[in-house]
Amino acid sequence: MLDLVNSLGGNKKVNRRTMLSVGSICLGGLSLPQLFQLQAQAGQTEKKNRAVIVLWVHGGPSHLETYDMKPDASSEIRGNFSPIHTNVPGIDVCELLPKHAKIADKYTLLRSLAHDEADHGFGTRRLCTGYKNDMPGSANGYSYFPAMETSIYRSLGMLKDGLPVSVNVGPFKASTPWRGPGFFGAKFDVPQYYVHPSNGLTQGADGMRLKVDHTRFDDRKHLLSGFDQFRANLDNSGSFDALDQYQKQAFDVLTSSRVATAFDVSKEPSKLRERYNSCGFGQDLLLARRLVESGVNFVNVYISGQPYGSDAKGYNWDDHAVNWDMNKAMKARLPWYDHIVTTLIEDLHERGLDEKVMLVVTGEFGRTPRLEHNANGNIGRDHWPSAMSVLISGGGKKRGDIVGATNSKGENPKTRRYDPHDFLATIYDYLGIDPQTNYLDNSGRPHPLARGQVIEEII
Repeated sequence: MLDLVNSLGGNKKVNRRTMLSVGSICLGGLSLPQLFQLQAQAGQTEKKNRAVIVLWVHGGPSHLETYDMKPDASSEIRGNFSPIHTNVPGIDVCELLPKHAKIADKYTLLRSLAHDEADHGFGTRRLCTGYKNDMPGSANGYSYFPAMETSIYRSLGMLKDGLPVSVNVGPFKASTPWRGPGFFGAKFDVPQYYVHPSNGLTQGADGMRLKVDHTRFDDRKHLLSGFDQFRANLDNSGSFDALDQYQKQAFDVLTSSRVATAFDVSKEPSKLRERYNSCGFGQDLLLARRLVESGVNFVNVYISGQPYGSDAKGYNWDDHAVNWDMNKAMKARLPWYDHIVTTLIEDLHERGLDEKVMLVVTGEFGRTPRLEHNANGNIGRDHWPSAMSVLISGGGKKRGDIVGATNSKGENPKTRRYDPHDFLATIYDYLGIDPQTNYLDNSGRPHPLARGQVIEEII
């Protein structure tokens, strides 16, 4: 046995022989350096078993009507709604979010994310890639750089145990030019799925479509037979041979029994499905939870401004006065938004998934501090990337706190200003991906996935 005290003999100087002895201490046949290496590898493996769900609130939700209210500002700034206290002292949210107020101990509010792109497309690209519209091929909204879901898709190997590592969920094709594969190319385009009350389960890859009638959706046998029949029809027609390798990969993902099980929301208890069923998006969130529980590492869920089938104005969160009245839109949408977000948070916690799954709720930017009015009497707010709020839950971290703050009018961060590059670096690091990983573009130039720093308060 090596006696470090006697080996040093009271001498503070340590010679090379002693250091080599220390370096070769064995634990179960492993030297300390080997043990440290395995610990580091185990840490990375643990990270790669984690997952992130992003609820993408399309259109730019107002921080001043949700998570960063300014009740002491003038009426032209604060708007018509009032804040309410939550179960965490010091955290207030909009009065139309009472369910949020009951579980503030389960989330963090990042109030100091900001950037410089006020257009929907450019703002989406800025938040999802980190980069601005300053590269060849970036014109007209097209992103030269890969979006976060694509970067994760490629970095984690596209498939894991038959499942895609990254998935888009929702009726909107999230892989728009603004947040597509960029210079990675179409082969890294992330698969798209959604659960629709009237259409059943659809995979949106070009040339393939799988539907299960909504009247049969709750019947698992019909759902699984839909997969089987889809495969048989393609095999019999010879169409399968015509698919390119990426379509075949998408097809195999869609029709494998493992994926069929992951997508089979009818396996969920009826009471839980009812909890999620307050609007069309509830089933998409339930699907997202099933996917991460089955091993998918990243799920992006598109959240519009109104439920499927609703005739209420406010089809996204782009609350200009010229579009509709923001106050009416908020009264219509925030109650169901409040319900589905908190249902997902509580479900993740009840299953213990909050230890390995981080939920992020964000849009592309916030809204102007000063209200705008139109001739019809509508009230609204314009685009405002200089300040926005992001909700984060789970991730194995104690929550119930606020990161950063905006000034008294909600115009811009006054403390802890973070850039989308920091936001992305945090997500990548959480999933075990080095944010500084460089990929070569088509010209051979290296570009890191993110140029920011990890937001330590979040993870």
